[in-house]
Amino acid sequence: MKATNTQKILVIGYVWPEPASSAAGCHMMSILRLFKQQKWQVEFASPAQDSDHAIDLAQEGISRQSIALNCDSFDVYIEQFQPDIVLFDRFMMEEQFGWRVEKNCPNALKILDTEDLQCLRHARHLAYKNNCEMNQQDLFSDVAKREIAAILRCDFSLIISSVELQLLIDTFKVDPGLLHHLPFMVDLENLPHKTPTFSERQHFMSIGNFRHAPNWDMVLYLQSLWPAIRKKMRKELPNAELHIYGAYPPPKATALNNPKTGFLIKGWAEDVYTTMERYRLCLAPIRFGAGIKGKLLDAMISQTPSITTSLGSEGMHQDEPWPGVVTDNMTDYVDSTVRLYDDENEWIKAQQYGVDLLHARYDSQRLGVELVSKITHTTDNLKQHRLNNFTGEMLKHHTMASTKYMSQWIAAKNANGCD
Repeated sequence: MKATNTQKILVIGYVWPEPASSAAGCHMMSILRLFKQQKWQVEFASPAQDSDHAIDLAQEGISRQSIALNCDSFDVYIEQFQPDIVLFDRFMMEEQFGWRVEKNCPNALKILDTEDLQCLRHARHLAYKNNCEMNQQDLFSDVAKREIAAILRCDFSLIISSVELQLLIDTFKVDPGLLHHLPFMVDLENLPHKTPTFSERQHFMSIGNFRHAPNWDMVLYLQSLWPAIRKKMRKELPNAELHIYGAYPPPKATALNNPKTGFLIKGWAEDVYTTMERYRLCLAPIRFGAGIKGKLLDAMISQTPSITTSLGSEGMHQDEPWPGVVTDNMTDYVDSTVRLYDDENEWIKAQQYGVDLLHARYDSQRLGVELVSKITHTTDNLKQHRLNNFTGEMLKHHTMASTKYMSQWIAAKNANGCD
């Protein structure tokens, strides 16, 4: 997987990576570590405020740089750094800094990491709030116009979900050559060989960053489902508990903590794998969102069967059996939760399905080779690659100019406070 030459990589992050707080942080770190494995020089820059929970990039051999929005100081910085590759973390960063990269480093390979399709997440959330099916009007929003434009302006984009990849190709008519499917990368060699057994585990758990709207909705939904689950469990386990973990729990979440009913808000999990492997089941009745779900991948890694919805499992498997149960019927959800909790044979079978799925779709070695190959091939054929993408070049010429002049106007207005 080693590249033939040393590359200078600049990653422009929406936030500083927090792998202990979010799936997005884990995904970003797996990409950064892949770049480091190639012996490439990697720098991470972000306009975000520092976070106490951000990973120490220096320990990873990655330099860091704070940058400012709408500020000409970025031009000076990137002109001096002269990266060979620029990776934008979500389309908002491409909107903000893409034209400056183009101006100062026109030959740099430009990659967009979508994390998940923001326009799809936005459309589903809107449809959910309106209690209706998502339609074309919801999907073809202003967010979609901005996001698809950013995808077209870049040399290629990383798409985490196979469903979103197909949506871009079929619905938005994006050239497949501008897209690269990159799900979560898992180091299979470091998977746990042994985790607590069926009889050594107890209770249910769920996890998710509380700042993420689909996760908060999931907590509220679990609160409504829990009485029915606990009532069915009473004969076998009268003291059954559901433990809810997640980063940044707000007061409205901690207020839901109820030891009397066994619905417990635990908050931060110091280590997601050692936490999850203590429980018999992971519950994730997700009702809207996009991308693929880090919590369900973590459940597979910790060999904890999960019960989720079709949206929760979307893009994570195809023909492979799910390591647990997928259902959108909430009566069935409750029944399946109790049944799988009690059935050791089915539970062990679900465990193995998770291991099989990790090997089938999330092997970091294979996925890493494919990404480095995509980078190398696109770099070696960059001139023709861009000629083939006339729409993207046209968008750079027109749309980027408007972004450029708006940004320059803001920069001039804020000149006294922009060093």
